Amino acid sequence: MRDKRAKFIELANNRVNRTIKDLRLIGNLSNRASYEYTEEDARKILRALQRELEDLKLRFRGEDQNDDTLFSL
Repeated sequence: MRDKRAKFIELANNRVNRTIKDLRLIGNLSNRASYEYTEEDARKILRALQRELEDLKLRFRGEDQNDDTLFSL
């Protein structure tokens, strides 16, 4: 049982930290000096991320949500 816990902690630390880094990189896209985007583009990005976060919450509650939809502008 301890091995499962240790593996969970290891993977959670790695994956959550990687996701935080990736979210910050996505946030960098908001720099209008470097990128051009519409408000609709921004809304689509935020909706996709919010939808994934909601699915994640459901999975941790034991309510399996398997939506393999990939994002595209």
